[in-house]
Amino acid sequence: MPLRLVYMGTPEFAVPTFLEIVGRGHDVVAVYTRAAKPAGRGMALTPSPIEREARRFGLPVLTPKTLRSEEAQAEFCAHEADAAVVVAYGLILPKAVLEAVPLGCFNLHASLLPRWRGAAPINRAIMAGDKETGVMAMQMEEGLDTGPVAIGERMLIAPDMTAGDLHDRLAVLGADVMVRALAALERGSLTLTPQPGAGATYAGKIEKTETRIDWTKPWQAVHDHCRGLSPFPGAWFELPGNPPGRVKVLRTTRGDGAGAPGTVLDDRLTIACGDGALRIIELQRAGAKPMRGDDFLRGTAVAPGTRLS
Repeated sequence: MPLRLVYMGTPEFAVPTFLEIVGRGHDVVAVYTRAAKPAGRGMALTPSPIEREARRFGLPVLTPKTLRSEEAQAEFCAHEADAAVVVAYGLILPKAVLEAVPLGCFNLHASLLPRWRGAAPINRAIMAGDKETGVMAMQMEEGLDTGPVAIGERMLIAPDMTAGDLHDRLAVLGADVMVRALAALERGSLTLTPQPGAGATYAGKIEKTETRIDWTKPWQAVHDHCRGLSPFPGAWFELPGNPPGRVKVLRTTRGDGAGAPGTVLDDRLTIACGDGALRIIELQRAGAKPMRGDDFLRGTAVAPGTRLS
C-alpha cells in the first residue's frame, strides 16, 4: 500500500527524488518548500524548483518561514502522514515535527556519513580532494545529520569533476536510494544502521571570504578549490587592467610548466601555482556568460608573463 507522505525540499537537487516518489504512486499529501524569492533582472518572485513541480501535479504547497511555531506544527500534524521525506529543504525540523509522523522523517544527504555532515557536502568533498563520495537516506533526529542510515550508495569523483557535475549525478542516484528506502519502509523491512562514532567531519556553508584563488598553493589544491566551487559561488581571480576585472574559473585541468605563482605561462591560460601549474578550461567574467578559454582569449589580451592575483 502506498505511503502517505509529506515532501520537504527546495532546490533542483530535490527534484529527481520528488518525481520518483510521485511516479511510484505514493500519496504526497503536502509539499513544503522555501517561499518564492525575487530573481532575474525584473526581480520577479520566482518559485523554488520543488514548488514549480508540485504545482504541475496539483499538489498543495506550504512555505512557512519556520516550523517552530505551534501553528506550523499543528498544521504539519493535520496532514496525518505516515512519514516525511526531506531533501535540501532549508529549515530545521524541531522535535515536535520529527515525532509527528509515525514512521519517521527521512533525509537524503549527499555524502558518505558521518563524513561531511552539514550544508555543503558536495563542495567540501571536492575541495578536500576526496576520491569518492555518495548519498545516504537516513532517519532524522535532532542532531545535525546524525541519524541512523537506511540505504547508501557510493560514487567515484573523477579527477576534473566539478561540484555541478557531481551535484547532478548524486541527485539522480539519491532519488533511487530514497525510493528504495521507502519501498522497504512500506514493506516493514527497513533496517537502520547507526552512524559510526569516528570519522565525522563538518561541511560548513561556503563563505565569500574563501572563494578567491590562492595561486601559491600546489596545483592540485588550486584545482580542487576551483572545481569544488564551480559553478557556484565560483572561485575567482583578478585580471590586471584599469580597472582590474574579476574572473570566475569554472573548469580546470593540470597544466605543464612552472613559474612564479599566478603567472600566465603560455597562450592556453596555463597558470603557475606554488607547485606545478593549472590550465583554465572554462571561465566567466562578471556579468558575462561562461566561455571556453580559447574564446576568452580572442576578446581579452592575456599575454604570457601576466600576473594574476
